[in-house]
Amino acid sequence: MLKSVQILGSSSGFLSLILKKSHNSCYGLSFVAVSTNPLPYSTARRHEIVSKTDSLVSPAFLTRRTRCFRASRVCATRSESNQDATSSHPSSAAVHSAGNVLKISFCQWCGGQTKHEVPHGEEKMRAICTVCGKIAYQNPKMVVGCLIEHDKKILLCKRKIEPSYGLWTLPAGYMEIGESAAEGAIRETWEEARADVEVQSPFAQLDIPRIGQIYIIFLAKLKRPHFSPGPESSECRLFALDEIPFDSLAFSSISVTLQLVRFYFEHMTLICLSN
Repeated sequence: MLKSVQILGSSSGFLSLILKKSHNSCYGLSFVAVSTNPLPYSTARRHEIVSKTDSLVSPAFLTRRTRCFRASRVCATRSESNQDATSSHPSSAAVHSAGNVLKISFCQWCGGQTKHEVPHGEEKMRAICTVCGKIAYQNPKMVVGCLIEHDKKILLCKRKIEPSYGLWTLPAGYMEIGESAAEGAIRETWEEARADVEVQSPFAQLDIPRIGQIYIIFLAKLKRPHFSPGPESSECRLFALDEIPFDSLAFSSISVTLQLVRFYFEHMTLICLSN
């Protein structure tokens, strides 16, 4: 499944991405910045603005306000899949893909057969139980994780479970009921990398409507320089930017996130355009 990626940058530095279906053979990244305090620029020519930071991933750099970003495109062809090895659907609900939604065949409350129609006063097709009459509302799942920088390197975990067994990823997973996004990211990092981290700021949001997932990746730092594989990981390792194994990453969302890191903190060149 191939998708395009639209990236929206804000004056706060928080990046929002939308992954959609595309006819292209790679992910297309479009950068758009919104600023209420634009940098000065000349109407006659372009200016290159080069920013340097002491840290590879710096929240201070993310809050720098710019007029606009240079348009760029990167390729990522690995398909998305659930991060967990087990299904999160109740055993009584048989589901299969139906375009942008999951077609639910049986009621998750009573097990009765469902019909699919638009309820009165609504606009979307829903699964309605023919026995108890309850309506099944489907909502996106939230995946949270940490982008951990230590000594100008990024911490990655090699998966020891399916899907994507043996491939590298950022420590991330589904949020649990009762926790905040940051708390979930910290928990997942401990479970997968046995790393005690401090969240500094949000880094990127990736929306994947096709599979009903939203990723929120936080910048984080190690409280102590110690980490080791958790039950779901076979190895944890720090990678320099030029060492990141882009051909062995578990999910396209992780590839996009890491390419953002490489774009912003390796090149660190933004172009201001007239108009």
